[in-house]
Amino acid sequence: MPERADHVRRRGVAPRVASRHRQLERSLFSGIYGLVLASALVAALDAPGEKADPGPDALWVLLTALASGAAHGYAHVIAQRATVDGAATMSRLRLVLAEWPLVAAVLPSVAILLAAEAGWWAEATAADAALLFNTVALFGWGAWAARTAGHGWPSSCRAGALDMLIGLVIIIANALIK
Repeated sequence: MPERADHVRRRGVAPRVASRHRQLERSLFSGIYGLVLASALVAALDAPGEKADPGPDALWVLLTALASGAAHGYAHVIAQRATVDGAATMSRLRLVLAEWPLVAAVLPSVAILLAAEAGWWAEATAADAALLFNTVALFGWGAWAARTAGHGWPSSCRAGALDMLIGLVIIIANALIK
C-alpha cells in the first residue's frame, strides 16, 4: 500500500485532488458566510419608520462584504506568516483573492436593493425578497455541498434544510425586532 501512495504522490494526483477539495471548501465557506452576512445586513438596514434608502443600503451591503472578505483573507495571510516564513508571496495574495465567493454571494441582495432604488418595488418588499432569496440559496448551497461530498438526495436535502434554518432565524429575528 505505501508503494501505491508514493506512486500517487509522485504523479501529483493526490495533491491536485486535495487542492480542489480545499478550493471547494473555501468557496462554500465564503459563499455561505456571504449569504448570512447579506441577510443580516439587509434585515438590519431595513428599519421601520425610517426613510427608505435602498441605494445606500445596497452600497453598505457590498462594502461590508468587500471589507469582510479582505479581512478574512488577510487573517489567513497573518496566520500563514506566523506559521511559515515572514516573506510575502503570491500565494498570500491568492488567499485574499480566494474570498471572492463571499462578495459574489451578496450580489443578488445588492441587485434586489438596487431594483428598489430604481422604483421597481418598495424597500420593504426588496428586503423581504432578499431575505427569501438568501434563505433559499442557503438551502441550495447546503444541499449542493452534501451532494458534492457524495451524500444521497434525502441526506442532501436534510443538510440544505439545516443550512436554511440560519436564514429562517434571521427572518424571524427581523420580524420580532420590527
